[in-house]
Amino acid sequence: MTALKFRPLTFGVTRVVVRNGAPGVRYVKAEQPLQDHPPRLTDRLQHWAETTPERTFMARRVKGADGATGDWRHISYLEAWASARAIAQGLIHRGLSAERPVVILSENDLEHALLALGCLVAGVPFVPTSPPYSLISTDYSKLRHVLDTVTPGMVFAADGARYGKAIQAVVGADVEVVLTQGTLPARASTAFAELLATPVTDAVDAAMRATGPDTIAKFLFTSGSTKLPKAVINTQGMWCANQQQMAQSMPVLTEAPPVLVDWLPWNHTFGGNHNFGMVVYHGGTMYIDDGKPTPALIAETLRNLREVAPTVYFNVPTGFEAIASAMKTDDALRSKLLSRVRMFFYAGAALAQPIWDSLYESEEREIGERIVMSTGLGMTESGPFGLFVTNPNVKAGDLGVPAPGLEIKLVDMQGKAEVRYRGPNITPGYWRSPKETAEHFDEEGYFCSGDAVKWIDEDNVHLGLKFDGRIAEDFKLATGTFVSVGPLRAKIIGSAAPYIQDVVITGLNMHEVGAMVFPNVTACRDLSGLPADAPVEQVLASPGVHARFQGMLNKLSESATGSANRIARLCLLSEPPTIDRGEITDKGSINQRAVLSHRAAIVDALHADTLPGLLKPTAH
Repeated sequence: MTALKFRPLTFGVTRVVVRNGAPGVRYVKAEQPLQDHPPRLTDRLQHWAETTPERTFMARRVKGADGATGDWRHISYLEAWASARAIAQGLIHRGLSAERPVVILSENDLEHALLALGCLVAGVPFVPTSPPYSLISTDYSKLRHVLDTVTPGMVFAADGARYGKAIQAVVGADVEVVLTQGTLPARASTAFAELLATPVTDAVDAAMRATGPDTIAKFLFTSGSTKLPKAVINTQGMWCANQQQMAQSMPVLTEAPPVLVDWLPWNHTFGGNHNFGMVVYHGGTMYIDDGKPTPALIAETLRNLREVAPTVYFNVPTGFEAIASAMKTDDALRSKLLSRVRMFFYAGAALAQPIWDSLYESEEREIGERIVMSTGLGMTESGPFGLFVTNPNVKAGDLGVPAPGLEIKLVDMQGKAEVRYRGPNITPGYWRSPKETAEHFDEEGYFCSGDAVKWIDEDNVHLGLKFDGRIAEDFKLATGTFVSVGPLRAKIIGSAAPYIQDVVITGLNMHEVGAMVFPNVTACRDLSGLPADAPVEQVLASPGVHARFQGMLNKLSESATGSANRIARLCLLSEPPTIDRGEITDKGSINQRAVLSHRAAIVDALHADTLPGLLKPTAH
């Protein structure tokens, strides 16, 4: 059998050290130690401004009055450094601090980036906040919670017209509002250009010298489950340590300055820490992608990827699904995207095997080899980079080994191994929440992630670990049988691609396992044969859609080995998950517990066989 050919990619960590602790406890770390790294990210920004001043730090397409995007506007490293210093001076004038940080309400853009850098120089934490909290939410409860938690001294938004309603409703009159464009009808605001024009004094250099590894860089809010989001403290040292861990785990980042085409939101750790930090740390270039993996915005992403060739490319599974589909017929996309990319990387959810297969097929057809599709495991509290795969032959669910300098603790939890973290990239805790902080660290100081893992191969620990679900999501049936939710979700999603967006597993204290499916409505429309304006409910009830999901359910039933992994009933949800109820993040991650809580009546009807349109296996 001919070995699969991959575009060359070096993996930095290939061996681990494992030691046993108390009964049911094992410790794992990389053989490779963590190398020296700067104490603060601004040292890297200054370095690149001095050594490669003209290189593009960041670029974004200019938007016209009609919202259409045109040519790219570039900001060099020298411009970014000068702008950050001017903004830092303005923040120093205002006396802002960790007690009165800067809250950023709006999406990724150049002004957002410059303001964040200015905060880092001045030693003033910034708080990138989920834009849907302002633009989609109707009660602003999560936005209010963010502001109550961090008590900002300044709030920034790109556009007064778009964000004005939320600002008027939630931001106190004593808080300065800074806008890139527009004004607010009932209160004063400061133009971003005014902040950017602040004359720089020696106070800026003094402020930066006063920062160090323990200085708080930002507060990143978790997506929240049954509780309100928590403000995760991110320090300068934590961020830099994590970037160095990434560099040693992914040597491709050090071989040439990375070029990214990226939409991932900066209020999430994937986009805001992992990718934004990567660009600054390595002197790379980020092209801000105003697209998104949604039917309305994916065309913009594809347009950008036809024009700019990334060297590494990051996305969530729904994004790769759309790209895989487009590459089948889009010659220009295949040619440009695959011209110099060294690695694909996904996170946030499981990537279905049909998507991998489709990507590989297009890659082999275009360039005669495959691009490594990599992944790992991390969370907001770990910086986020924690585990990373060790070889190109990645399978769905593989996570890999710990990054250098990070030690993980595997603790038996009723037959599942929870992974816990301790290292320089781990948060010191949650802002103004000592009780929550104490509850998340164990007696040895390891952060309890709630993620379950198991060995890819128990006879070869150097291959690392694979995902085994979330401890809090797993449950028992009425029979006492344990249901492992994570792997079951991944199996369902993979079996119904591309017609399924996500799925929530039901059956707690019931006799059988059920599934509530959030369908990919666009794909289901194509399957239904109905007009484009047909109501969602009619699309999901169509014979074509029902037949597809019935077939999937039957196949899953035939391969099931017992009640714990047999889907005995399934329904299609016409109402998408909502951010106000905490059912979904703006990155698209489903909150299982919130969906189950808010749709309890549907769960009850599903298991009572009274829900219209429910499906059951017709084969066993």
